[in-house]
Amino acid sequence: MRFYILFLISSLTFTQYSFSQEPNFEELSERLKTDVFSVGLLLQSEAVFSFQDDDFNGGRAFDLGATRLDLRGAVDNGFTYRLQLEFRKQVSVFDAQVGYQFNENLQVVTGAFKPFLSRDLDPGPGDTDLINRARQVGTMMNSREIGVTLLGETGSFLYRVGVYNGSGLTRDNDGRFLYITRFAYQANLDDGVFEIGSNLGLNQTRDINVGNSGLSSTGDRLLYGGYVDYRGSRFFATAEFLQTQFDALEFANETETITGFYATLGSHLNEKNEILVRLDYLSYDLGNTDTQVITLGWNHQATSLISFQVNALTLIGGDDAQYGVSGVMQFQF
Repeated sequence: MRFYILFLISSLTFTQYSFSQEPNFEELSERLKTDVFSVGLLLQSEAVFSFQDDDFNGGRAFDLGATRLDLRGAVDNGFTYRLQLEFRKQVSVFDAQVGYQFNENLQVVTGAFKPFLSRDLDPGPGDTDLINRARQVGTMMNSREIGVTLLGETGSFLYRVGVYNGSGLTRDNDGRFLYITRFAYQANLDDGVFEIGSNLGLNQTRDINVGNSGLSSTGDRLLYGGYVDYRGSRFFATAEFLQTQFDALEFANETETITGFYATLGSHLNEKNEILVRLDYLSYDLGNTDTQVITLGWNHQATSLISFQVNALTLIGGDDAQYGVSGVMQFQF
């Protein structure tokens, strides 16, 4: 583990390398990235280390992160398609979409899609600020749902409206659905882009798991929250609040409330390096738990295709404080 971290840090010494000197990357892009047929590939190699409890931060191990093949494109008469496969354990479908683009500001997508319920779920695993997403994402929602999504924008206003089965990728449904909306305002500033938005979801599907919370919802489940996001040339920041309420089977159908909040602040040190910190808060009312995770991160873009991430984590709350370190080496095309 120490060798792995030292290897990542040593990559900072390659200061003379320029992204403009990448003939192999340019050749790959010319061959495999077109409007009609575009190939994407993501490979992640991970190392995790927990200083105390092996149940925290994945224990002590080497592992594979996201291992994905992404095929997408646009065909005649405004139709689009996308197929994303995950190969980490067995071949599985993450995205399977057929869509139609009415114009550059409005499109409809059918199939398996990310629900727009959290800003931190939006980027792909190769583009997240930190190695792990904020805990509220996995705790309160499925990362994919099957249904129909309308994506549009009017001037500076963005909107997303979706109807899904509400049961993830299981393809099960009881005749009830998950309804989601997102409304956001985006402003182009002199030094970056600012976005503020709200998310709202109502899942009427009964007797299903609530994310990876370990709880099940027996009736209608409400999920709501809001976020602010800023991406500048020097600094970037995101803050988001999310809460869900539902009748929990494990608590004799009493109403459980799960609350999540995170705030991330980062700085672009130069073209290749950025540092960041995140506070991640999560609580269960009936479960009577209240924890925070503080994460320090360093991201290094070695080339256009190769990058590294190192995170140091501290868990506060519960019985004992926990400490861990994670590292990822990534190829993304």
